[in-house]
This record gives sequence, structure tokens and C-alpha cells, in this order.
Amino acid sequence: MSLEQTLIDVRKNHCLQPLIDRVPYAQFIGLEGEILGDELVFKLPFAEHNIGNPVLPALHGGVIGGFMELAMVFEVMYRLETPVMPKVIDFSLDYIRAGRTQETIAKCEVVRQGRKVVNASVTAWQTRRSEPIANARAHFLIAD
Repeated sequence: MSLEQTLIDVRKNHCLQPLIDRVPYAQFIGLEGEILGDELVFKLPFAEHNIGNPVLPALHGGVIGGFMELAMVFEVMYRLETPVMPKVIDFSLDYIRAGRTQETIAKCEVVRQGRKVVNASVTAWQTRRSEPIANARAHFLIAD
């Protein structure tokens, strides 16, 4: 199935899973997404293989970063209905506190859109949205 047809199915069925299933790393870390009204919410359920520091224990920083980057990619694709996988131009991530061994949630926002470049941001948290574990910003190329 083409990426364009996958996006049509996602919108028709209000289910992000077919889009997420197209990215092997998203499947590996266990990324999930929900469409709640007009919002997309992304979740990273706890999984042992996502631990980076077993002493704390805490999630691997790369897993958190990958989760947040993919959340923004899926948000951009959904919002802009682009049949092309957005390419990262730059990505800036601020770790605020350790990601503990529990579910992590992320909410994205498309901040600015040009013809070929999109700016997006994402915040990830675990227990309270007011206590984020990380914030990130990125620019994506959306042209063929």
C-alpha cells in the first residue's frame, strides 16, 4: 500500500497505527498514537528493552529522542496530509528530567509551515503534563 493510501486510511478510520507500522523503529520501541478529536497524542508504553540506565532505572535518551522525533514526523504527515515522509533538517532536544520506567506521553504542534519546510515542536511527560521530561523542536523538509 502506498504512503498516500495509508494516510487516507488513517483519516478515514481515525487510527494512526497503519502509519506507525510503516516505520520499523516505531514498532521496535512500541510507539502508539491516538486521534482524540482534533488532537494527536503519542504514547511510549514502558518496555524493558528501552531502558538505558538500569541503575536508576531510566529510559535511554536515544529512545526518548527517537520517540519525540517520530511523533513530530507523524504529526506533520497527518496535519499537512503529505504523502512524503518528512526529512529532518535539524532537531534540537532538551532533556529536563530522567524518563522513568513508566509510560511516556507526547503532544506535538506544527508551529510554522512554508512551502517546503515545516517547523514543529513536541513535549514529552510521564506523570503530569506540567512536568515534562523533554522538549524538542525540529525543521522538516516536506518536498519531494
